[in-house]
Formats: sequence, structure tokens, C-alpha cells
Amino acid sequence: MSSRQTTSDDLRAVAGALRSHDRFLLVTHENPDGDALGSLLAAKLALDALGKDSEMYLYGDAPLPTEYSFMPLDGLRRGAPPEVGDRVLVALDCANESRLGPAPSLLEQASLKIDVDHHHDNSRFGDLNLIVADASSTGEVLRDVLRELGVELTPEIAEALYIALVTDALRLAAELVEAGADVHRVFQGIYESVEFAKLKLLARALDRAEVYEGGRLVVSYLLRSDFTELNAPEAYSEGIIDYLRAVEGASMAALIREPPRREGPARRVSLRSSDDELDVSAIARLSGGGGHRQAAGFSSDASIKEVTRFIHDEFVRATAGA
Repeated sequence: MSSRQTTSDDLRAVAGALRSHDRFLLVTHENPDGDALGSLLAAKLALDALGKDSEMYLYGDAPLPTEYSFMPLDGLRRGAPPEVGDRVLVALDCANESRLGPAPSLLEQASLKIDVDHHHDNSRFGDLNLIVADASSTGEVLRDVLRELGVELTPEIAEALYIALVTDALRLAAELVEAGADVHRVFQGIYESVEFAKLKLLARALDRAEVYEGGRLVVSYLLRSDFTELNAPEAYSEGIIDYLRAVEGASMAALIREPPRREGPARRVSLRSSDDELDVSAIARLSGGGGHRQAAGFSSDASIKEVTRFIHDEFVRATAGA
């Protein structure tokens, strides 16, 4: 069976399950980005339109990135609802089950698990999996699901999908704008509403940036004390790595950060590649992480110096002969 036929069968299976069940728990990964939040909201709005009972849930109490504060996410639960076992769990933009949070109870209790994603290394933890690795975003995959369900693309749904898309790619932009997404409002909310503490955090990361291998690798770090002193939540580190990747001549960038909360891993690492031939998800998987070819990450309890050495060694190994 071809991969295209497999995807079509998976799409019909997921749409069929959404159509035949009535109660859902919509979840996405911790430290969510625009694709995660946009997909979560679009799925909620679509299920509302179908007359379904659905709840949105995000693990943890860390505040959402301020650039998404304009989104109507008032109903987002930070604690899982007690009746999880009576609901179908729909995971959106989660490459693996660990990204839902440390407690395994959600997956254990859910009556049915649906996994909708576009990460090529998705662990396929659902009972039903719709993984489209060549999609620009999970929002794009979800658009196909809604089309299969016959859900009308309202301005509200279109805008949520546009947020999912614009932070990862622009392939569906024309259709979503035509359907009513307010592009100016979305752009202003995401890119023109920067908190001062986020700028100060960026300044510290840029000040510590080091280049290796003739400038082809850029690495920086943020300490727990940076977040504390600047009164900056961890979400403010979102997007900083893109400044590192933008350095002229850089093929790869890495940002190591110590989360302000002490539970969980000591350090989180984001990797970005500017080289189509360099698969940073392969490097991340060596430390139990994953992601896309050009955007990936992992967690570690090793020191910043040790993590930097690991990244440097694997970058050299991955680019040997290039």
C-alpha cells in the first residue's frame, strides 16, 4: 500500500472517529508554539460546530507566550478534567507522548487516543494516527480533517488555522485569508507585541553566544537566574534561537535554557538548522528528543558545558565531509 493511500485511510479513520463520538479532550505539547495553540483552538471550534462536547487541556502552569494572548483561549484547562475516561483524547502537534506532560494517566484513562501531527519522527502513540510528515504544520493536517468532516471554514476557525500555519509555514495562507482570517491582527499580535523582559532575555542570550567550526555552529544559553532576575516566564525564550540561526554563515544554532521551575529536567535544548542536508532531529534523538529536520529539541540533566560539547561533537560528526 502506498504512503499516500495509507494517509488517506488514516484521514478517513480519524474523521470517522470524530464524527461517531461525542465527548473529547483536546491536548497539545507543553511549552506550546503557534502551531500547537492554533491547532488546539481550531479543533475546539470545529467540534463545537459539530455539536460535540470538547475540552482543551495543556499540562503545567507556565504562562502562555504573550504573543498569543489575543487568542480566545479562556476555556483552556491547566488541570485535566476528572472524566478523562469518558472522553476521546485528541493529541495535536505532539511528536511523542512524553510531550503531553509527565503523568501517564491521560493516555491510560482515555477511551480512544487520536494522534494528529506532522513531525516525521512521531512515535505514533495513538490508537488512530494521522501523521503527515511533509505537511507544513499540524494546522495543515487539521484543515484536511475538517474538510473530510464537512466543517465550514468560518473566520474564527480560519484565523486559528492561520496562526498554526504562519508560525511554521505559509502554504495555506491564501485559502485561510480568503475565508476571513484577519491577517493584520494576527501579525500584530504575534510579532509586534514584545514584552520588555523578553528583549532583556534576548540580550543575555546574544551576549553569551559563541561560534564554533568557523561560524557554522552558534550556541548560547539562558540560566534559571536570568528568568528570575528579569521576571520573565520560560515562554519568553520562544523565538530567541531564530536570532542565533540568522547569524551569517551559520548552518546550525542551539539554545540551552534552564527552566525557571525546578521540577523536570535541569535543561532544555532547542536546535535549528539552516542547512537542508543537516537533520537536527537526528541529533536530538540521541538524547531522547526529536522534532523536525530543521527544528528539534531535547532535555538533559548534563551541565551547560557538557551539553555544548555534545552538540559540537554531533554537529562535527553530522557535517563531516560537507
